[in-house]
Amino acid sequence: MRTEESWLSEIIELITRLRKAGIHVTEKLEQAMELVDISDFSQFDCEAFYHDRPIVFLETPTGGVKTISAPHMIATLIHYLELALGQEVVIYGAKGGYICALIAHIIGVDGKVTVLDPSKEVLDHLNSTLIGYPTISCHQLEEDRIELKNLNRVLVTGQIEKLPDWITDGLVEGGFVIAPIGDSNSQNLLKLEKQAEELLETNLGPVLFGPVNIEDSIIATPSPEEMAELVEQVVELMGDMDLIKSEDRIRLYDLVAKLRQLPDDLPPPEEMDDPSEHPMMKLMMDEGTWFMRFWPVVQLMVKSRLQSPGAPDHDDFDSAHSDFIP
Repeated sequence: MRTEESWLSEIIELITRLRKAGIHVTEKLEQAMELVDISDFSQFDCEAFYHDRPIVFLETPTGGVKTISAPHMIATLIHYLELALGQEVVIYGAKGGYICALIAHIIGVDGKVTVLDPSKEVLDHLNSTLIGYPTISCHQLEEDRIELKNLNRVLVTGQIEKLPDWITDGLVEGGFVIAPIGDSNSQNLLKLEKQAEELLETNLGPVLFGPVNIEDSIIATPSPEEMAELVEQVVELMGDMDLIKSEDRIRLYDLVAKLRQLPDDLPPPEEMDDPSEHPMMKLMMDEGTWFMRFWPVVQLMVKSRLQSPGAPDHDDFDSAHSDFIP
């Protein structure tokens, strides 16, 4: 259990490392980070946060996971929001409430933070963690009923493929949204500013965020086609590194061909009474221990690498949940 003195000391050290790495941490953000204790927003271990890693704040029984972004990402998002005292900010996707609390401190008592999230579980979490923040209001998002006007600053904290209509329609002239736009594997952080009824786009760089909705974060077993693509990537990777024998290459490509012969609309294995009876699982298990030698490499192909510019030097701290900015 960290004392106030110990976590404050670690936050100060973290901010120093972030600035040294070129991350823009304003004086206002520094003051806010020294007031807001990350452990108030997650019941999970927060050690990773001080190593500039995301941390989990909520897991659902069905396997959904939501994280609070790494400090360098939080600083980056807040920097691009161009916050000022008295502003009204809409946040789509709560991120545990931590970034909401920071923004509330930065815009002051005359400002207002409206938080929208699709998940009731996340909303329940917010209602327990944001007690004592009278300028923050939290609402469960119901897109067919939402109507927000005069939006000046909007922050989207999770992956979306396009802006919802309630954001584009609600933005005022000169107002803008910061959002990670793209598919689940690749996004760009965009600033979209309304100018003469058009959205002027500025690309702020590639990022990798989890989805806004916690239900979309449930990890699904790859389809046969997706598994075939992963195995192909393994062959290419190991071939480039001269780590695969020609007979193994042939057998793996044979497996790829067999995977592609399976219907791609098969239900996932976890929906079957006995997942081992799933055609894709049976096909791979039939390959026996030979294929299991390559399985760790397949797993690595789907694991995103995490950059943490604010981590201590020679940091070997690991985290399974990530959002990423180069």
